Amino acid sequence: MGVRVVVADDQAVVRAGLRTVLGAAPDIEVVGEAGDGARAAELAARLRPDVVLMDVRMPGTDGIEGTRLIRALDEPARVLMVTTFDLDRHVYDALRAGASGFVLKDVEPEDLHVAVRTVHAGHALFAPSVTRRLVSSFVPADPKPDAGPVGLLTKREREVLGLIAGGMSNAEIAGRLVLGETTVKTHVSRLLGKLELRDRVQLVIFAYENGLVGGVGTGG
Repeated sequence: MGVRVVVADDQAVVRAGLRTVLGAAPDIEVVGEAGDGARAAELAARLRPDVVLMDVRMPGTDGIEGTRLIRALDEPARVLMVTTFDLDRHVYDALRAGASGFVLKDVEPEDLHVAVRTVHAGHALFAPSVTRRLVSSFVPADPKPDAGPVGLLTKREREVLGLIAGGMSNAEIAGRLVLGETTVKTHVSRLLGKLELRDRVQLVIFAYENGLVGGVGTGG
């Protein structure tokens, strides 16, 4: 079964272009269009798409609030943000609101197809280097690393979380910490469960906001 997509952008010509680009992929179907975040959420509730392709900046209800509304649904679609600037406070806020990743508006058609499929498959979509710079630009200046749920984490879980925030894959983390990749996957699952987060993007944001980036060790 194909990927069902709602496209949200305040400019009709942009929506038409995205519909054309997405429609060129045999496994992707645009099932609705919205001019703002509120309408996108309404369509997400009614049409139950797999993915909402959401512009960040829209008048009225913007993409950030639209993402919050969609993620609050009983069966939420995954949200893929579309932005003009990769280092944008709005993108950071959208990721915090529950978006699964972002692409730039000048993305190549095939790359957009891959992005939609990736998000639909349940994976976070972000370039670690870009997200690292993005998040580090907007995190609070005075994180409290031992406050709240951080205190629930073991030393090893903190190490794994710090390396995730550094952009490492599970395989790279396994090599750094001299662990099996299956063990790393277990740590990642436990982190998501303990912190009640959805994916690696949210883990990256959490790590930066709680001062867990940098200085991670390799011990037991």
